[in-house]
Amino acid sequence: MHTRRDFLKRATLLSSAAAFSGAFPESIQRAFAIDPALGSSYLDAEHVVILMQENRSFDHALGTLRGVRGFNDPRALRLANNAPVWLQTNAKGETYAPFRFDIKDTRATWMSYLPHNRHSQVDAWNSGLYDQWLEAKRSHKLEYADMPLTMGHYTREDIPFYYALADAFTVCDQNFSGAMTETTPNRSIFWTGTVRKDAASPAHLYNDDYFDNPMDWPTFPEQLRKNGISWKFYQNELWREYGLTQDAIAWLSNYGCNILELFAQYNVNKQERYQQNLPQAILLLEEEVAELEKKAAEPNAPAQTLTDLRERKNDLAQCKKDVLIGSGAFARLTPAEQELHLRAFTTNVGDPDFHSLEELSYQDGATQRNMTVPKGDVLHQFREDVEKGQLPTVSWLAAPERFSDHPTAPWYGAWYLSEVMDILTKDPEVWKKTIFILTYDENDGYFDHIPPYVAPDPRDKTTGSVSPGLVSETEYVYRQDEVQQGIPEKNARTGPVGMGFRVPMIVASPWSRGGWVNSQLFEHTSVNQFLEHFLNSKYGSKVREENISPWRRAVSGDLTSIFRRFDGEKPTPLPFLERDPFVEGIHKAQFQPVPSDYRKLSDEEIASVAQNTHGSGLLPHQEKGVRPSCALPYELYVEAGLSGGGSMVEMRFRAEDKVFGKQAMGAPFNVYARSAGHLRGTSHTVAAGDSLQESWPLDSFSGGTYRFEVYGPNGFFREFAGSRSDPALAIACEYEVEAPDPKRLTGHIVLQLANTGSKPYAIEIVDHAYGAAPVRKRISGKEVVVLNLEQSFGWYDFSVKVDGFADFEKRYAGHVETGRHSASDPFMGGTMGGMLRV
Repeated sequence: MHTRRDFLKRATLLSSAAAFSGAFPESIQRAFAIDPALGSSYLDAEHVVILMQENRSFDHALGTLRGVRGFNDPRALRLANNAPVWLQTNAKGETYAPFRFDIKDTRATWMSYLPHNRHSQVDAWNSGLYDQWLEAKRSHKLEYADMPLTMGHYTREDIPFYYALADAFTVCDQNFSGAMTETTPNRSIFWTGTVRKDAASPAHLYNDDYFDNPMDWPTFPEQLRKNGISWKFYQNELWREYGLTQDAIAWLSNYGCNILELFAQYNVNKQERYQQNLPQAILLLEEEVAELEKKAAEPNAPAQTLTDLRERKNDLAQCKKDVLIGSGAFARLTPAEQELHLRAFTTNVGDPDFHSLEELSYQDGATQRNMTVPKGDVLHQFREDVEKGQLPTVSWLAAPERFSDHPTAPWYGAWYLSEVMDILTKDPEVWKKTIFILTYDENDGYFDHIPPYVAPDPRDKTTGSVSPGLVSETEYVYRQDEVQQGIPEKNARTGPVGMGFRVPMIVASPWSRGGWVNSQLFEHTSVNQFLEHFLNSKYGSKVREENISPWRRAVSGDLTSIFRRFDGEKPTPLPFLERDPFVEGIHKAQFQPVPSDYRKLSDEEIASVAQNTHGSGLLPHQEKGVRPSCALPYELYVEAGLSGGGSMVEMRFRAEDKVFGKQAMGAPFNVYARSAGHLRGTSHTVAAGDSLQESWPLDSFSGGTYRFEVYGPNGFFREFAGSRSDPALAIACEYEVEAPDPKRLTGHIVLQLANTGSKPYAIEIVDHAYGAAPVRKRISGKEVVVLNLEQSFGWYDFSVKVDGFADFEKRYAGHVETGRHSASDPFMGGTMGGMLRV
């Protein structure tokens, strides 16, 4: 059992001293230093441990981290007004940029959550225009409603444990949430692969859908049981444990983070302890409902009061329904049903203090402050199973609200995360066989600068296209269907199910250490796809989550590109961290002023940021430097030009499988057509080995001049501009083959130019980022230009221009994937000169 002193000792990252230390915590040092067997790979692991935390976007948490696609992204989306995506404008015409949340000297971590329900997420996305964040994400607290809190972000000084974990292992910077909505539907995708029972059933995209009526479609843990794979879902206590006070629930229950409670086959309402507590719970809930009804009847009652009232009424109705089941129901379940329940709800009932809190007092200057903390060990059973060698093959963890990183609670989650790492790394023999995955369910209401990739509307071909077989019907919902489900008309939306916005993911293991970045496209089904591959490869099982749609499988990686075979490399020694363990560092921040490190930008400042985005002092910037990057299975091409006698712009998307074969991934592309201050987005998904062609009428562009911007994974970018009088010059950006093997690429660009007209063209190839000198050519027939990318680690960003054709430009940017590991974008890291054009 752990005492209060032990609790504080492990709360390292919550102390003000640690918050400003650049050293690594002991548990990370230990994990980083443990070598697996020489020549081993991730398939030699025996345990996969997964922690899904709550409600943080990637930019909000890790946007300033070195070597990831964060605030230095040199080719980020430009909005319809041509401003970079980081400059968001509200209905009053006020424009704000991202700003820092100082976790120690402001009360930022005590200001609650921002809107993140279905309609606010869809509204922020705004059909890909991505310009409604300030309006859609206004705080529900009136005193904060006019603050641009959605643009707030943290840095290494604020959440050092997360940065240290990323520096020691592998961070995934193209990891998206599964659905463009709130928590529970995203967790449904994470544990079941879907938000609906089948294609004919309604999509459940609201938390209340799950709490009002139990779901019953198959879940991923049932696949594990079917295949004889051991698993457990650890939590201190259930969310539906109504025997706790509200304060105790926040510290001790699983906060609804174990979605299996909401599926009928897990029989959560038949648990004996739950049944025994129901009568008292009903009395307490009736008192709470009566009190909330009084508050709700007051003039200008806060929206949160109405939300709390609705939730308590739902809880009360559920309790009154469940009490009819009666005691002894669990004993009447079959042995298989009992086992499924016990594995899903592995709680800390073995710890006599698992329902108890105790008081902690500390001095804040001259003021004595008091707070409560858990008296027991919220990781008791997980800790015991690890220490006794009984950790199952697959483990999931659900933290209490206070440790979940959810913005309704102060950011105490660093302690929970560090404690999990501490448990896993104490015995080197355990860590040598373990893969630990940290991820998040959704972004809350916090801004992230990369628009998610989504399935187009299958009923509206103007929204985009997909390769044959990538059925997207289950990936889209319609306003009229939501209204029929009982969603108020003002909140009902037509739009894609997902993906949602980017969220952090860090994978810690002996085969992912070294401070790497992986930029393959992942989302919530990626973890289950990894478990499928890992378990089936290792044990010959037949685990497969049938609920995952073909569209997601085509573009969502299975995490295997994260891992590297251990060949004996030695890590750089990491400095030891002296930890002054004081939890009050976070607790006393609530008495600090609100964040004020933001201001409305003037027209002149907006123009200056648009002119020099990368060098602007009005935007946050990332830590300088690059980090090693994982090889990715992408061979992507996009070209565009006039067709139909000059009346159409035709674009061709390709996701080749020549180099990577069966490992090759398809890709989604966000395409933006820009004309006279207007922007329109479409979504296109190409399966591996396939291609798509799309056409746009030239007369749909003002003045007969067109401009397209195309975004793909890992900074892939194309820009095509021109007019009816484009030169008769065919251009193709290809990747140089390493002779004599056509399946090996050198990492360089081959630019193929073909003059199909009668007059020669003078062309110029202009580098925008990596310091290459301009290349000028006179093209009469066919010409091949090789661009050597050795100095930029395979990264490129150049345009082809033609003298006498001012409207014409083709711009190509991204990274050449060769199947070999590389480095993150050096221009993004500030280690390579060049010019950024926006």
